[in-house]
Amino acid sequence: MPSRTISTEAVPSSVLHASLSIEPPKIVRAEGHYLHTSTGTAIYDASNGAAVSCIGHNHPRVKRAMSQQLDAVEYCFAPHFTTPAYEKLAKFLVDSTNGHLQKVFVTGSGSEAVEATIKMARQYYVEKGEPERKRFIARDRSYHGNTFGALDVSGHKARRTIYEPLLSGSTSHVSPCYPYRDRRTGESTAAYVERLAQELEDEFQRLGPQTVCGVVFETMAGLTLGAVASVPGYLARMKEVCERHGALFILDEVFAGMGRTGTLHAWEQEGVVPDLQTVAKGLGAGYMPIGALMVGKKVVDVLDRGSKAFMHFQTYHGHPLACAAAYEVQQIIRDEGLVENCRRMGEYLGERLRARLGAHPNVGEIRGRGLAWAFELVKDRKTKEPFPVNQKVAPTIHAAGLQKFEIALLPGGGVVDGVNGDLIVLAPAYNINREEIDLVVQRTAKAIEYVLGPATQNAKL
Repeated sequence: MPSRTISTEAVPSSVLHASLSIEPPKIVRAEGHYLHTSTGTAIYDASNGAAVSCIGHNHPRVKRAMSQQLDAVEYCFAPHFTTPAYEKLAKFLVDSTNGHLQKVFVTGSGSEAVEATIKMARQYYVEKGEPERKRFIARDRSYHGNTFGALDVSGHKARRTIYEPLLSGSTSHVSPCYPYRDRRTGESTAAYVERLAQELEDEFQRLGPQTVCGVVFETMAGLTLGAVASVPGYLARMKEVCERHGALFILDEVFAGMGRTGTLHAWEQEGVVPDLQTVAKGLGAGYMPIGALMVGKKVVDVLDRGSKAFMHFQTYHGHPLACAAAYEVQQIIRDEGLVENCRRMGEYLGERLRARLGAHPNVGEIRGRGLAWAFELVKDRKTKEPFPVNQKVAPTIHAAGLQKFEIALLPGGGVVDGVNGDLIVLAPAYNINREEIDLVVQRTAKAIEYVLGPATQNAKL
């Protein structure tokens, strides 16, 4: 039978892409801060995917560490065995908290880390003799992941709605720390914090304090609220409310952790230590899928006196190749002083963004910390009225960035009410320099101005 040559040009993709009608650019090579497409375009990766590729692409040290791990052991079942790679990464993470968090459970993603956290909190109270604790409190417009447990604690309406009938309903939501829209005229920071603390207290009382496992907060809000750092004193007051009612204080640092905000753990800037913490994106920098749950002493002590086991496992938890890659990523971050670079370059990025786009009539607020920054885009700066969701402002800017200006941005939506409200998030690599920041700011501004018009116009779609 004669052989046939099959052309792939006319064959539709078998991948279930984010859109069934639009095929995304095909990346054939990634190097440093650039993604190279099959058509020869070099796209500057200003979003690191979803704030993941924090040391850039194709780093030789990480590739070498992964190759060495493959020569040793590529996989074994973590409930039955351990590996030097898992042990080294766990010790690094514990040491990075000065021992405040004492045990580490490595997962395959941030969503899985949050899922494990929910289970750990529940098990803690069952073993503590408080089985009536089965509820969580999280924040509106938060995002903690796409598995059912993680989505249940998430407060982003657009991402939850279709699955709402399938969710457990064990989580209720309070207001986020979102001063741009929620802080009242003339309200001091202290008064704003107290109002949010009272809201949390009221929610404990509504549910019955004895029924709450804990609160689940992002230390710095990510894509669904747009790089919103906590105001001074906020997280400390939230923890006080939790402790008064014997509930766990849980911080999700999947987005903000491992250096992005200018300290290795974002909570170091807030004067708090969580009882449970998740990390993911900056942990492995995208070289392997990985996340982690970090467990504080009081939780470990209860399990140690009781079952001496965590009633949860996954086929790929503690994966040695992922652990080896993540450990090397963390050594690079340390050796190259990248956490400090996040702080310094983050300050410069904020300055340049405000200088270039601060007067644009459709840029309501520019906010961020370290190398996580966002623009909230509005129809009217004075009233803060958002663009209608059907105008797809952020996705259109994202597309313009890719197609016209060779930059990858991270579009977000639903910041106002879970449906309306557009964001553009920048989350460049930790090893970015001033010249590259200038390039990112210029290309980002051009993409925004291409869609919304320049700062000299009261531009509207």
